[in-house]
Amino acid sequence: MLRNLKILACQLLSIWAFSQTDGSIVERVELKNFEELLTYIQNTEERARDSIKLDTSRFAHFDKVDVQGITYWSDSLRVKGFLLQPKKPGKYPAIIYNRGGSLEFGSLTHYVSSIGLGELARLAHEGYVIAASQYRGNGGSEGQEEYGGRDINDVLNLIPVLAAEPKADVSRLGMFGWSRGSMTSFLTLKRTDKFKAMAIGGPSTDILRTAIDDPELDEWWSEFIPNYNVNKKAVLERRSPIYWVHELPKTVPILILQGENDASIPPEYTLDFAKKLSKHKVPYKLVKYVNGTHSLKEVRDEYFEELYAWFGRYLK
Repeated sequence: MLRNLKILACQLLSIWAFSQTDGSIVERVELKNFEELLTYIQNTEERARDSIKLDTSRFAHFDKVDVQGITYWSDSLRVKGFLLQPKKPGKYPAIIYNRGGSLEFGSLTHYVSSIGLGELARLAHEGYVIAASQYRGNGGSEGQEEYGGRDINDVLNLIPVLAAEPKADVSRLGMFGWSRGSMTSFLTLKRTDKFKAMAIGGPSTDILRTAIDDPELDEWWSEFIPNYNVNKKAVLERRSPIYWVHELPKTVPILILQGENDASIPPEYTLDFAKKLSKHKVPYKLVKYVNGTHSLKEVRDEYFEELYAWFGRYLK
């Protein structure tokens, strides 16, 4: 009897260990329409009241693609995210999207997000399988926000998530990030050679400079970025790609979308970063929008055409 119990315990431990494999999905929830999305948010997120403010006009393509709320393993944490893919059978290029903001603000399901699930559905409808993480500590995920720390593992662990999807072709893998998500994208790019092309909007490329210019953000980041008050300069430079452009691959072309009226990321930040890219021969294309703010909501159709052309050229 005791022997059988030991065998059973070992089997249960094996099952538990298997279930915690990074990049494996723990749970999937089908989201067929906007109402089901709201219900899902209310069931999984503490700040579900913010979802009430979601602009329904941004969800015109939501029911044209298959959308799933997922929970997947990352460093033994249950992390929340989303999968979006075309309804038609086939094999499609894959894209990992990295959200902006910090904590719940600007998350994939927050009403102020520059790119939310509505926009990702629009991109998926063009023939892409898209995976996006809320990151640890956010959107109902376990763990703590680190803003460019171990949350990069939450992005890397989306690669095996996509590899397990029948419709996703991870040999044609792209990455897309907005604001904080651009920082996240560059940090991810340093750690893998899986990506063929990248696009970023409202690009956050020098958060050390941002912290100097914006004392409120400086104080805000100090509350959750590890070791911030121990060695702030080193912590922020590590998260600012302008200081390590020479480490970026020369084989991954980067599309940069910048609003001339961006109050969060001044255009001169992006121009300085572009000069560094040129100096180190990292391929890129910079598109500036005269009337664009940080979210570029004023020119959404125009920048989506750029995204279609960019990913179509390098992934299709």
